[in-house]
Amino acid sequence: MAAIRKRRSNGRRCISGWLAGLLLFWAQGALATGCPTWDEAQLRQETQALAAQIAQWDHAYHEEGISLIDDGLYDQALARLQGWRACLDDPTPHRPLTRVTSSRGTLSHPAAQQGLDKTDESGVQRFTSRRENLWIQPKVDGVAVTLRYQAGELVEAVSRGDGIEGQDWTARALALPGVPNTLPSPVSVVLQGELYWRLDDHVQSRAPASGARGAVAGAMAQADPTRETRERVGLFVWGWPDGPTEMAERLARLGALGFDTPGYTHLLDDEHDAAYWREAWFNGALPFATDGVVIKQAERPGIRRWSSGPPEWAVAWKYPTQQALAEVRGVEFRVGRTGRVTPLLWLYPVQLEGRRISRVSLGSLSRWESLDLRAGDQVAITLAGLTIPRFEEVVWQTQTRAPVAAPSDETYHLLSCFQDSPACRGQLLARLAYLGEQLGFQGVGEGTWQALLDAGLIPDLLAWMTLEPDQLRMAHGIGEARSDALYQQFQTAWTAPYDAWLQALGVPPAGAAPLPDWQTASAYQPSDWAALPGIGPGRAEALSAFFSHPEVQAMAGQLGALNVEGFVEP
Repeated sequence: MAAIRKRRSNGRRCISGWLAGLLLFWAQGALATGCPTWDEAQLRQETQALAAQIAQWDHAYHEEGISLIDDGLYDQALARLQGWRACLDDPTPHRPLTRVTSSRGTLSHPAAQQGLDKTDESGVQRFTSRRENLWIQPKVDGVAVTLRYQAGELVEAVSRGDGIEGQDWTARALALPGVPNTLPSPVSVVLQGELYWRLDDHVQSRAPASGARGAVAGAMAQADPTRETRERVGLFVWGWPDGPTEMAERLARLGALGFDTPGYTHLLDDEHDAAYWREAWFNGALPFATDGVVIKQAERPGIRRWSSGPPEWAVAWKYPTQQALAEVRGVEFRVGRTGRVTPLLWLYPVQLEGRRISRVSLGSLSRWESLDLRAGDQVAITLAGLTIPRFEEVVWQTQTRAPVAAPSDETYHLLSCFQDSPACRGQLLARLAYLGEQLGFQGVGEGTWQALLDAGLIPDLLAWMTLEPDQLRMAHGIGEARSDALYQQFQTAWTAPYDAWLQALGVPPAGAAPLPDWQTASAYQPSDWAALPGIGPGRAEALSAFFSHPEVQAMAGQLGALNVEGFVEP
């Protein structure tokens, strides 16, 4: 099976414009693992299924004005599809998954609506170092449109569509207050721009998920949008294919025609370079949502002939990814000290806000059961507070479901796994780590306990108490000095106070009431516990179950034999 061939992404919804569009996804590290490990038959099946899903998203977006998926995730899903096709070494040329059709009819573009290469900081440096007279604009996050004026009158509006032709939006555009029906002078021009959703002092870095693009698409798809909806749609003209060659003249004439393009188009120089404007627009207030910047040459070569490739005279430098599409490598179920089962999704690593993300928690077993996530599924990942990976949603699931051995919630609880076994290793390890914290051990973390467990030295929660230094040295990574230090710390635990030991054993919360000595507590019934201040019926049952549990009583006997405060030998 051939290696994945890297290409560069070329646009959002113009599928044919993505023929060269794969580099975006890999540049984000979203598919660093190469081709899937499926056999060829399954890869073909999954590729066909993903293509059908993307076609469904396209239909909803173009025909119904509904965005079923975040735009950035859509771009990454499409790149994923292209990568899988490359893995199959399919010589069939790429064709649009859907072709824009509409009851309102379609029109051919009077000038090519090409997508742009996406690049990064180093790519911007290469692009700008080879060219002069470069200008920058915000990459407005809306829906592209081509407008044709004849003798100053709007006679045609065409949606982006598939880049060759698009929906006839003329009647709708004439009804939009933000799109001028008549220009101040009787000129005949073709303009390219973005219909956007008007926002008040929108700061992209603070509100990246504005839903602005979907709102515009919905407004253009509605049969009879309200006046309020129509008034929310604005126009940003970013291109004049047959306009003046010199950018300064082009901007001046666009300004004279009533467009605000000059206010958002700036010459790049040493003082105000691309990074400066990108940062300014990302963190500054704007009337529209943006997803990056566009850097372009002042001179735009002739582009009336259709070309599926991106132009060489402009590039897009997008903002940091807010959501990453990640493929699930596998599912792990971790059991905590109290028996809570937490599913972890192990991911093929993705880059998000400069961080490498390889796993994310689902929080609870019931959530995993409702989502039924398996290896090969595609999920959306974000960062909570810019630091903690967070699962957002299932984007797409494989047709062939990988087997997963999930534990039952009933298997683990507050009084399970005081002894070591393959099924109990996770909970016992968590108990040991918690015990060390309660007893004040220094430098004795999960790694130390794991090494002792792997060496078979602690078959239960208290077995470490009687280990000698020479036994401790049997564990991997523990030498003479380390074993002596561990032995000394373990010996000091014998004199730890009674309350610390109860916490170390995992006693349920008992409120502010002081706990009685072991002999008294083990004889308490739930009613006795409930009589104490701050202890309700639920806590009373839990405390009674803890103190009467055979394994807990056996551990109390061990501590009593070692003369630990508060415990007595049975």
